[in-house]
Amino acid sequence: MSRLKGKRALVVGAGSGIGRGVVEAFVAEGAILSALELDPNKCERLEADLSISVICGDATSWSDTAQAVDSLVQNHGGIDILVQCVGLFDFYRGLKELTEEDLNQAFDEAFTINVMSHLISVKSALPALTESKGNVILTASTSSFYPGRGGILYVASKFAVRGIVTSLAHELAPEIRVNAVAPGGTVGTDLRGLRGLGLGDRSLGESPDRAAEIAARSPLGVALTPADISESFVFLASDAARGMTGRFLHPDGGVPAK
Repeated sequence: MSRLKGKRALVVGAGSGIGRGVVEAFVAEGAILSALELDPNKCERLEADLSISVICGDATSWSDTAQAVDSLVQNHGGIDILVQCVGLFDFYRGLKELTEEDLNQAFDEAFTINVMSHLISVKSALPALTESKGNVILTASTSSFYPGRGGILYVASKFAVRGIVTSLAHELAPEIRVNAVAPGGTVGTDLRGLRGLGLGDRSLGESPDRAAEIAARSPLGVALTPADISESFVFLASDAARGMTGRFLHPDGGVPAK
């Protein structure tokens, strides 16, 4: 298949989970890929497995993000697609469970990584995307629409991503389309916890019986994988979605029907 043949794409947060799934799907669809990833080991695996250009850097860093953008522009003449998959989780911590110190330490971290990194990516790629009349796909969540799928900091930050999509779709039209994918629980991710809550070494994907838990709360009884979720990104990135902006695709097993 070649729905993205020749399209130049930058995937931010590409090393594992949904980001890695998007990279693999885009390569299979003929896209020219560049990636920004924080973890050096994941960077090495991306380069070895997929032979793509990888910048090992921090998505909350203006200079690292600019380097990733400049690499794709210099090597391939521009950017057609920007995908942002960066995020951290709070493991369902409610406000009543958080101390004042917890909030002071974790709030800035949650919003810098889950929200500001998206703005940094879009701002950095804006000239190239404007020139190509390209499109942006951010990673939202069921937590961008419903409570109970995360704690107070995660849900609040994901609602902010929803606001970014809506606002940027309005601001950047007609030159740039801005959409998002809002997955439900996903098997095989490495979504890490907030360090400010002492959760930095904890991975949501390593939770016991994760697949069974996801399937049990899904009306369709499915536990979707990054490969499943990546199909929504491919569609939004393709010309088949050329009439869509400010929209969210929801590969979540039917959450509204619960």
